[in-house]
Amino acid sequence: MKLYNTLTNNHEVIDLSQETINIYLCGVTVYDECHIGHARTIIIFDVLRRYLESKNIRVNFIQNFTDIDDKIINRASEEKISAHDISTKYIESYFRDFSSLNVKNATKYPLVTENIEEIIEFIRGLIDKKKAYQGLNGVYYRVSEFAEYGKLSKKDIDEISSGARIEIDETKDDPRDFALWKFSSNNPSWPSPWGNGRPGWHIECSAMALKYLGPKIDIHGGGQDLIFPHHENEIAQSEGLLGLQFAKLWMHIGMVTIKSEKMSKSVGNTIKISELIKTVGPNVIRLFCLSSHYSKPVDYTDNTILELKNKWRQIANAYHELEYRLRNEIHDENNSSNTGEFEKELIYYFKEFEKEFENDLNFSIAMAVFFKFINKLNQILSENEYLSIALIANSFNILDKFLNIIGLKMSKIDENERIEIDKGIMLRNQFRKDKKYKESDSIRSQLEAKHNVELIDHRDYTFWKKRTRDDL
Repeated sequence: MKLYNTLTNNHEVIDLSQETINIYLCGVTVYDECHIGHARTIIIFDVLRRYLESKNIRVNFIQNFTDIDDKIINRASEEKISAHDISTKYIESYFRDFSSLNVKNATKYPLVTENIEEIIEFIRGLIDKKKAYQGLNGVYYRVSEFAEYGKLSKKDIDEISSGARIEIDETKDDPRDFALWKFSSNNPSWPSPWGNGRPGWHIECSAMALKYLGPKIDIHGGGQDLIFPHHENEIAQSEGLLGLQFAKLWMHIGMVTIKSEKMSKSVGNTIKISELIKTVGPNVIRLFCLSSHYSKPVDYTDNTILELKNKWRQIANAYHELEYRLRNEIHDENNSSNTGEFEKELIYYFKEFEKEFENDLNFSIAMAVFFKFINKLNQILSENEYLSIALIANSFNILDKFLNIIGLKMSKIDENERIEIDKGIMLRNQFRKDKKYKESDSIRSQLEAKHNVELIDHRDYTFWKKRTRDDL
């Protein structure tokens, strides 16, 4: 498998025969609800993890929460509650959102506030190595001591000024130096050998990544906006302390734009996940996040979402019809014509899907292959009311493999409700056979209204599926 490494500007080989892969993903700063940009980054890493696990690789997946930050403190001040209450509120919001999006839980979600001791020890080690110094307002990393500074972002160290995203502080030895520890007498703050305060942003991730994954980090990632200064500074301080490579491969996700405009709170075009789920649905959101190469920007438009909703219906139709035929034993062992060819074609699509996945997660082509599989499956089902049980079962298993990797989730039906719906359909089918179409239509309307289901008729039977927010 190949993935693009921002550090080397080359595609690097990921050995799929290894037992374990360690991944660190920079998580969110919990001062507000998550938006579609967060969703894209986290869903892409979720799918990468799912694919690796489908190859029987154990993935140690660490994703932190930045639960202390100026933005959190300012929000707490605005709402007149503690910073802890703010971070707790939005961590809970995070889990609601991403549970709805069917994102697997990380192996560990470390909090900055739970790792202050490790952060202080990290800073102490840098000071002992003369890589950091105490200034008037805090402890700073000495950028000039790291000769390779700029190797991730490809910035020239001599051209980096005290401009955008560099903390301006006239008491620093060099304007490029960045804070490891910020002095503060206001809560929340912690005691340290240099004075009360709290950690700088960059040191937090380095300390937590090394604590939970050790010096062997296979993949470190986040959004492209983190390349500089955050990830650049992580490399400098981590390799400055260890004298070893911090992470083998750096993977960065492209931004989400809204109708070709950058998302911005000042413009008012950010889309919160909690609101989006109500109208778009979690499966369509996942399809959107995987609709182009992960390193490229992706534009959110109403037309794109409408197109993906139509594709989702095709996926759901194939799944529910296969499931219905299996459950109700609708098959014919005498109808074996083209069974072998059909199955070979479906297997071919899955292999092509895997091939594109392993080619730097080429989602645009991989998902196109998946939709070809869906179209072929629906064609087979529409043209053949009765297929062999082996073809139905094998097709369902292949579809399930696709869905597990992509992370699409079908709605679950309560068994009592399922029995009630099936009984209604049996009665309706009898009315249809007796040509009592008024009674048949009445039952359809009752089932759709009471159970929010869609009925899809074949000549000899009717299967059904629950409508979800993805279908609206």
